[in-house]
Amino acid sequence: MCLGIPGKILSIYEDHGTKMAKIDFGGVTREACIEVIPEAEPGKWTIVHAGFALNLLSEEEAQETLQILQEMSDLADQADLQQEE
Repeated sequence: MCLGIPGKILSIYEDHGTKMAKIDFGGVTREACIEVIPEAEPGKWTIVHAGFALNLLSEEEAQETLQILQEMSDLADQADLQQEE
């Protein structure tokens, strides 16, 4: 299963001719290639998978996705606790 994670674009720069961005994932900053989203700019949200920004999304969509991911994590933690009992 592949999973794209929403992140907020902090800055944009070029590295060896490739358009790149520093992206904030809830306090963790990573770099990603943004070549396929030329309309990207700081402050916008994007989905990143394997170091590549795939598309832009609204802040509302990003927050909804992050909430779902948190709920999935909480459910997995609950399942782990039940198995330990």
